[in-house]
Amino acid sequence: MRIAFITRSTLYAIPGGDTVQVQGLVYYLNEMGIKATIHLTHEIIDYSGYDVFHFSNIIRPADILFHINQTAKPFLVAPIFIDYTEYDRYHRQGLPGFILRQFPAGSNEYIKTIGRWLFGKDTLRSPEYIWKGQYKSIREILQRAAVVLPGTEKEYQQLKNIYGIEKKYRIVPNGIDPVLFSPDAAILKEDKLVLCAARVEGIKNQLNLIRALNDTPYTLLLVGSPAPNQKKYMAACQKIAARNIIFRERVTQETLTEYYKKTKVHVLPSWFETCGLSSLEAAAMGCNIVITDKGYTREYFGNAAFYCSPGDPASIFRAVELAAKSEPNTELQEKIMRIYTWRQVAAITLDACQTVLT
Repeated sequence: MRIAFITRSTLYAIPGGDTVQVQGLVYYLNEMGIKATIHLTHEIIDYSGYDVFHFSNIIRPADILFHINQTAKPFLVAPIFIDYTEYDRYHRQGLPGFILRQFPAGSNEYIKTIGRWLFGKDTLRSPEYIWKGQYKSIREILQRAAVVLPGTEKEYQQLKNIYGIEKKYRIVPNGIDPVLFSPDAAILKEDKLVLCAARVEGIKNQLNLIRALNDTPYTLLLVGSPAPNQKKYMAACQKIAARNIIFRERVTQETLTEYYKKTKVHVLPSWFETCGLSSLEAAAMGCNIVITDKGYTREYFGNAAFYCSPGDPASIFRAVELAAKSEPNTELQEKIMRIYTWRQVAAITLDACQTVLT
């Protein structure tokens, strides 16, 4: 079988959780003897060389429309359906926030897509997206997809409720590399060390995290670089940070494991999370997890995480303090190693692709 994974054009230039996800999937599929390759949406692709196509990030439908109109071969779509509405309308600062608040709710992703194209920040692969718009474009993709691959049941139900389309679907969660992200019992964790491994941007909410832990007994280590359009947000974070807040640029996953080994608590108080890939990695390495209560996180972590309200620094602090005083959750570690590995995720993805071709 030959599978083409077609992804956003900025997959490597602005790496995120989806970068790790597609690379992990492709690596293990190739290990299984499948020819799986990654293509950026603006690349010229020989469609005849593949049996099935895999797309992700349905909130960028212009990236997908072009390709599904070039071939009649079947495709699957992993939505990674993030709802930026609350953040864009109520918490995004500066000129972008002002502009987005002038338009009706639900139009934010369309405005952002057109804006990235007009200012040369991204490609617009499908010109028809301009007149079809965000809603109709996503509906078309869902209607034509052979199978939808949401990360959680809640994600699928949200897609179905918003776009009114029922599709054949398989739950394909996020994963980790269990060899790389395995705990080291020889290294004692520091009870007062708190880690947040994430790209620095408004949706990840580092600003409120800093407010929550400023001038407390905890050392907060923020590991991640700002997105290109988030330099002002980074500057705002640095401006208010007290001496117990430490900034580190994005590091390799191998280096990140050294931080996980030492850290007692990992926190991701985002305005929305599908999973929080760094939370999954940290939990696998024995960290206690503080995570947002917005999104699909409870399907991954259940009662094994400490949940916080992203808009309330006091809520974030209480969750961090409780996590720091609690014993590591070995049941969560075992669950991740059993269910949420890239090998397992690749096997589910392969099975879904095989059902499309039979």
